[in-house]
Amino acid sequence: MKNFDYIVIGSGSSGSALAHRLLEDGKYTVLVLEGGGSDISPLIRMPAALSYPMNMSKYDWSYYSEPEQFLNGRKLKCPRGKVLGGSSSINGMVYVRGNPCDYEYWEDSGAKDWGYSNVLPYFKRMETSHGGEDQWRGLNGPLHITRGKGKNPLNQALLNSASEAGYDVTVDYNGKKQEGFAVGEMTVWKGNRWSSYRAYLEPNLKNKNLTIFKRVLVDHIIFSNNIAIGVAYYLNGKKHEIFANKEIVCSAGSIGSPQILQRSGIGKAEHLKKLGIDIIANRPGVGQNLQDHLEVYFQLKCKKKITLYSHLNLISKASIGLQWLLFRNGLGSTNHFETVGFIRSRAGVKYPDIQYHLLPLAMNYDGTSPFKGHGFQFHVGPMRSNSRGHIKIKSKDPNEHPEIVFNYMSKDQDWIDFRNCIRLSREILNQPSFSDYIEEEIQPGININSDSDIDEFIRNNAESAYHPCGTLKMGDSSDPSAVVNSDCEVIGVKNLRVADSSIFPRITNGNLNGPCIMVGEKAADHILGKPLLPKSNQIPYYSKDWENSQR
Repeated sequence: MKNFDYIVIGSGSSGSALAHRLLEDGKYTVLVLEGGGSDISPLIRMPAALSYPMNMSKYDWSYYSEPEQFLNGRKLKCPRGKVLGGSSSINGMVYVRGNPCDYEYWEDSGAKDWGYSNVLPYFKRMETSHGGEDQWRGLNGPLHITRGKGKNPLNQALLNSASEAGYDVTVDYNGKKQEGFAVGEMTVWKGNRWSSYRAYLEPNLKNKNLTIFKRVLVDHIIFSNNIAIGVAYYLNGKKHEIFANKEIVCSAGSIGSPQILQRSGIGKAEHLKKLGIDIIANRPGVGQNLQDHLEVYFQLKCKKKITLYSHLNLISKASIGLQWLLFRNGLGSTNHFETVGFIRSRAGVKYPDIQYHLLPLAMNYDGTSPFKGHGFQFHVGPMRSNSRGHIKIKSKDPNEHPEIVFNYMSKDQDWIDFRNCIRLSREILNQPSFSDYIEEEIQPGININSDSDIDEFIRNNAESAYHPCGTLKMGDSSDPSAVVNSDCEVIGVKNLRVADSSIFPRITNGNLNGPCIMVGEKAADHILGKPLLPKSNQIPYYSKDWENSQR
């Protein structure tokens, strides 16, 4: 078996974009190793079917957290894509770049040249934005981004009610001004899920320089004198080795990448020695700094029969599926998260720290719901918790799931922020524009008002928004908690880089698919030694009175 110039572990949001850019000049051969198989199923490609693949072991690694101490000992589901396209093939397709201040924090914390002026050109390079704000959006990139049509009247009711409550309606939350409520954007094109695989790798399938191995389980990186030279992996139960002429890039995600590094001898020496793993580099930050977005479903009973509940019967589902299969339109062609909001929780917060998604149906991500009838819900939660968790392998066995502890709600401020989410949500829902639609509050329930009652509701009902990140933090090489430097190189070894959500120093505002793709785009230029794209001089919006006013 021949060697390849570059080996990319993972075909997900970052890996697909990265591999495409490495192939672009036609100079290098690239091998992509993917743990899953084909993404061809309608359950993946139909946007409205999003709840299916993330709950199928065929497409999902099926991770769960350990019992979470501050959530009444509940184990929370943590889906990660095991399929071409990775998590971009099983996610909710909501497209959010993050807030400009997120990237200013990255740079201030040691990620040199990852400030907003540095990353904005990469967001623009990757996008073809259909309906975004002029000058702020890309028009010729591989990733098609479309806007929700908002045909359900609940979408306009939310925009109107938010305005009545004193919040802005922004033209483009991915443009100059994130703060406010806006039409949602999604990675959907011509009625199909537009995963990173479809955007970046599928067009390269006839490229002789690209090879993709599917259904492989990566065991570890092979080193020679601290130089990464190859990858050991399993295929059909047999162990194989493959070698790289130049570099290996780990893009296995925030759960997968730290496991691979730990099995390869990169991590906290004390932990690895106990497992009988030879130490290649003592980096105690490997698997630390785990972050996520936690949210609750704020559910309302609807007075009018306008929600998606009418379409949950088998006949309607079959009709929607047939229309999508034949014409790629109708209710199957959207993720139904067509209105999104970003607000600040209190005065003194510079930029939004609460996110809203509206869904015109009262239902959980797994397709279940305790409520049978016409209802709708907000997905709402804080964006920047200071709680931190970890990922630790339990053995050398790549088949054994790691210890995943998020430490959700472990900081006092988390409770204050979440109570604000509940109370600010009620204020929006009590505006005149919602009066024709809301019959009653399903959950939390009108009797859940005190701090203690709200806290207990959160302990029992908060769910992950499925945005884990941060477990291989990017920072200055002198920072003992950093794992990769600003060029995405793993500190302490050579020819090994990481490019995925694990390198985020801190979680970004909103859904993570967009920032992950940006990381893959930008990391490719670092790897190839190309000059970085020229910095942007565009200045984003922030509230002038943020120190004194919540809105």
